[in-house]
Amino acid sequence: MSRLGKKPIEIPEGVNVKVENGKLFVEGKKGKLCQDIFPNLNVIVEDKKLFLKNEADPKNKKLYRKTNALWGLLRSLIVNMIKGVNEGFEKVLEIHGVGYKGEIQGNKLILSVGFTHPVEIEIPKEISVEVNKNTVIFIRGIDKQKVGEFAAKVRKIRPPDSYKGKGIRYRGEYVRQKATKAGVEAKK
Repeated sequence: MSRLGKKPIEIPEGVNVKVENGKLFVEGKKGKLCQDIFPNLNVIVEDKKLFLKNEADPKNKKLYRKTNALWGLLRSLIVNMIKGVNEGFEKVLEIHGVGYKGEIQGNKLILSVGFTHPVEIEIPKEISVEVNKNTVIFIRGIDKQKVGEFAAKVRKIRPPDSYKGKGIRYRGEYVRQKATKAGVEAKK
């Protein structure tokens, strides 16, 4: 039985939660989000609290186990939706390297990170991107998954180098640098 799924979810002030036709709608000051409810799970909204119930038959062990796994997952998704429409999510990337920089032109993020040409990335509509001092990229949005995926996509263009530390990394990410071969000279 899912221990996490059994915990009720507090609904903060200013957030509206509605269940219709197997879908959960969450609306807050930052926007709206929608989530499909998995089969054999029931969502109940009472007194500014949200409860999840497993409706699967315990005699069918395979289905019951799968539904238990989805029970905790659905609870986590709902908590993230409520936090997203109320506060929002943010990822911060830092660009390290001489001459490396980022800028925004229209709805594109343009990165100059050591390639022969600048790399252009289309910014999704649900996400806002801000570049500060040409080296710090703020990615904000209400959907945690989309913010994380876009941040990973940007970081993947030039991941941090393990020898010099150059590249794009998350704020606070530690990059372990390898030692170079000291004392070895090139043969002439």
